[in-house]
Amino acid sequence: MPLINTQEDIDMIHLEHINMVVSDIEASLAFYRAAFPHWRVREQGKGEWSGKPRTWLHFGDDYQYLAFGDNGERENRDLAGHQVGLAHLAFVTNNLDAVISRLETAGFHPAKNGAEEPHRRNIYYLDPAGFEVEFVQYLSDLPAERNLSS
Repeated sequence: MPLINTQEDIDMIHLEHINMVVSDIEASLAFYRAAFPHWRVREQGKGEWSGKPRTWLHFGDDYQYLAFGDNGERENRDLAGHQVGLAHLAFVTNNLDAVISRLETAGFHPAKNGAEEPHRRNIYYLDPAGFEVEFVQYLSDLPAERNLSS
């Protein structure tokens, strides 16, 4: 494996989408529309997934999106347990209070507060499918301060 020597040697990679299986797309969409009012439904349709019919929907902007597929079965993983699976999604905002206000107006309430940190504020919600979603606002531009943890 070659060593990376310069910034030019680094591939520019970013997260494009997260594909989530849910039981109710409209309920999930209500949560994410409140959190991301600037996003839109990019595409949607019907198809089949592993022999089962499903509706799918892409919600985001021109660069990033959440892909929802319905017909999810059973409950999401126990977030207090130790099962393999997704622990949470985290999104950065420059105005945490506005996100909290929009979600509250849409009928969503925090699942838990984040840790007290000098250089960031964060809060956690459970979306309608049971995914834990963190919203974080950084209060410093310095990576050494932003990445501190208690």
